[in-house]
Amino acid sequence: MFCLRGVRYKNILQIDELEIEAGQITCILGESGSGKTTLLKLLNHLVSCDQGTVHYKGQDVKVLDAVALRRKVVMLPQTPLLFPGTIKKNLLIGLLFSKKEPLADAALLQLLEEVGLKKGLDEDAGTLSGGEKQRLALSRIMLMDPEAILLDEPTSALDDDTGDKIMEYVSRYVKSKGKTLVMVTHNKIIAKNFGEVIVTISGGNVKQIEKEGAIK
Repeated sequence: MFCLRGVRYKNILQIDELEIEAGQITCILGESGSGKTTLLKLLNHLVSCDQGTVHYKGQDVKVLDAVALRRKVVMLPQTPLLFPGTIKKNLLIGLLFSKKEPLADAALLQLLEEVGLKKGLDEDAGTLSGGEKQRLALSRIMLMDPEAILLDEPTSALDDDTGDKIMEYVSRYVKSKGKTLVMVTHNKIIAKNFGEVIVTISGGNVKQIEKEGAIK
């Protein structure tokens, strides 16, 4: 689905070759400052590489319409963006951006329950805790029904038990819908438990690719 060749970005990333397959859960593992988040942003053209190419489904992301690309490849940053207003408004904004029809309240509440966010639709999103905001933003992305989901440290604001439950839910969603998930994490346990492919980055370079127990 994604193919990077000869990518250079400032003094942060130097990736000679990397392919990320469709329909899989790929974890980008590495220490802070290794270039993980920058790599994620390259995939939906939030940043542009100085050299090299990033392809999405065979097309250079630089020639694709950025808005259309980000409807298909949606990123959830480590600090999620929420909009002023209610929880319902925040959920429906994602559907509006994706040009999809609004859903009934019952369907929205069911999704919130599935991600462990026991809140009313009319509650103020601004009063949520960090972990609750993360779950609300994740719910919004799922409603958008993208082809690929990019998650930047999705469990960083959650305790271990909640983080595991959310990742189990996300994993089931991705596999049942045939989606592609690319997730940045520094947590080796999360990567091992949920990653089908683990790409280890250090100093902006791909150091190792582990697929189903085989290291390349």
